[in-house]
Amino acid sequence: MFKKILIANRGEIACRIIKTAKKMGIETVAVFSDADRNALHTKMADNAIYIGPSPSTESYLVIDNIIQAALKSGAQAIHPGYGFLSENAEFCRQCEANNLVFIGPPVDAILAMGSKSAAKNIMAAAEVPLVPGYHGDEQTPAVLKQAADKMGYPVLLKAAAGGGGKGMRAVYAAAEFDQALAAAKREAKASFGNDVMLVEKYLQQPRHVEIQVFCDQHNNSVYLFERDCSLQRRHQKVIEEAPAPGMTDELRQRMGTAAIRAATAIDYQGAGTVEFLLDSSGEFFFMEMNTRLQVEHPVTEMISGQDLVEWQLRVAAGEPLPCTQEQLTIRGHAFEARIYAEDPAHDFLPSTGTLKTLQTPTESEHVRIDSGVIEGDEVSVFYDPMIAKLIVWDSDRERALQRLTQALSDYRIGGVTSNIAFLYNLASCEAFRRGDVNTGFIEQHQEEIFHRRQQDIDYAAPLAAQAILAARQARAKQLAEQSSEPDSPWHLANSWQAGGINRADLKITIGEQQIVVPSQSQALVADGTKVVTDSIKVVADKIKIVADNIKVVADANGFNLFTPRGLFHCAETAPDLGLDDDHHSTGNLTAPMNGTVVALLVDTDAPVSKGDALLVMEAMKMEHTIHAPEDGRVSEFFYQPGDLVDGGAELLLFQPL
Repeated sequence: MFKKILIANRGEIACRIIKTAKKMGIETVAVFSDADRNALHTKMADNAIYIGPSPSTESYLVIDNIIQAALKSGAQAIHPGYGFLSENAEFCRQCEANNLVFIGPPVDAILAMGSKSAAKNIMAAAEVPLVPGYHGDEQTPAVLKQAADKMGYPVLLKAAAGGGGKGMRAVYAAAEFDQALAAAKREAKASFGNDVMLVEKYLQQPRHVEIQVFCDQHNNSVYLFERDCSLQRRHQKVIEEAPAPGMTDELRQRMGTAAIRAATAIDYQGAGTVEFLLDSSGEFFFMEMNTRLQVEHPVTEMISGQDLVEWQLRVAAGEPLPCTQEQLTIRGHAFEARIYAEDPAHDFLPSTGTLKTLQTPTESEHVRIDSGVIEGDEVSVFYDPMIAKLIVWDSDRERALQRLTQALSDYRIGGVTSNIAFLYNLASCEAFRRGDVNTGFIEQHQEEIFHRRQQDIDYAAPLAAQAILAARQARAKQLAEQSSEPDSPWHLANSWQAGGINRADLKITIGEQQIVVPSQSQALVADGTKVVTDSIKVVADKIKIVADNIKVVADANGFNLFTPRGLFHCAETAPDLGLDDDHHSTGNLTAPMNGTVVALLVDTDAPVSKGDALLVMEAMKMEHTIHAPEDGRVSEFFYQPGDLVDGGAELLLFQPL
């Protein structure tokens, strides 16, 4: 076994690898950029070496810097984690050339799966089912569009060297193809240095089910069951679970056997994931194989009882697999929710800033948190905005889902916008509770997930009113106790007024909707159940229990109302003081965050229509398009492609018609 390894990565995966290495008595070496100089993974490792400036293209993606750091440290092997250089064949080749063990598959396996088009041909020869599509070498826009037209829309454009949703676009009509192709190629080039594209038939409402495979150097191979990763936004996974809901033993065996065929076809070694699209009839189609550890590997660990990083280290050191297929069993059910600094209400725009508050649920045999940040750390523009992975386990799916919603309600994040509310609403969605999932789930249920239905507001309003009244009473009681006249009626929180009736309607903001809750309705929930004000508990003016399975947590702008129907952000509406606001924002014409201008899509002074794409920015590995707010023209662009832009900066001068 290795005595010392270098981890060519950062954040939560670097921390995750360090934990297993320490357990095995292996010394660890971390690498870091300027932005990560004080990052958690550098503190957890036994040693840390500087590798360059903050942009990953100048640090974590510079092969020579990583190799030299490993040689300088005396490491015997390099673990690439996922992302960055984890599927880079040249990096693997350079490790071998410098007598460093690459903790992953051999070069030929990476090359075989590194090109999605080549991978399709290999899978076809191995009799692994494929989605219909174009995987050819001819890459002119005309040829790609001709393939899409012949296939019939919708189609999916995919970067041949891609992954993680980068360089991917769904195209629903021929008129959208050219613009979607240009955007996908730009994103692919920026992310992978390769803009070769595939065109595939876009299956309607399939499930994304992947099989975890492991192979050693002794011709042994196993599959560690499946994960359902259907809940996605922007083709990136949001909540994963294992095992997949509704999976039969027969289908699991068929998919597992196909995954092993895929791995053995390329003489695979180490951890790999074979991803399939599964349709409602039980037919499945090969999508891609990731030649690395997956972000969602913890759910497999939770149901199998195996440490997959330990398996990686042992296989790379030449040891046989720790288990045979017959020895592997499924135990219980697990979910993973990816906690991100992003704004789901605004197209999941990444959020940057300081984590002023970061309080996590208590870890136990049921709750696990994989993270690479602590309170006070910065979420920078340079890397993926993941804060943590929340993993929960229990004996069955229903109990595990209860664990997930409970843990999400215990999470506290301040200083950046997070997706906690979105995840809670997603996990509370009735269709998800039934296991009725597919890759279009979020789009299909967005009215429920984002609380755009009136029935959701009607349900939350009286609960929010009770929380406000409880907070008022708590404050009034505190003031009364501090007063020289504690029995004064002015300390009452019942809308008391001299010579009047102690009744008042409440004005409340729920999400972005302002409503009035009549006084006679303030103690009722939508199903008619009474909520008794005396049963509401106030703890340090932060947490209030309104009723069974309902929790209220205060924040700087109001409070979050956690309910079985999801999370509602509520506040008492500020009074209208009659002040005019002469400021009219052109919000969609400003930079949503720090980033780089990558393309100007219209000519200055040319007429544009409302909704036309004007400019494209790239930030945190994702593209953001600025659209015309109304008919008009762009009289001036303030930045050119390649320019760095601060968040909030005006990007262009727009003249309405």
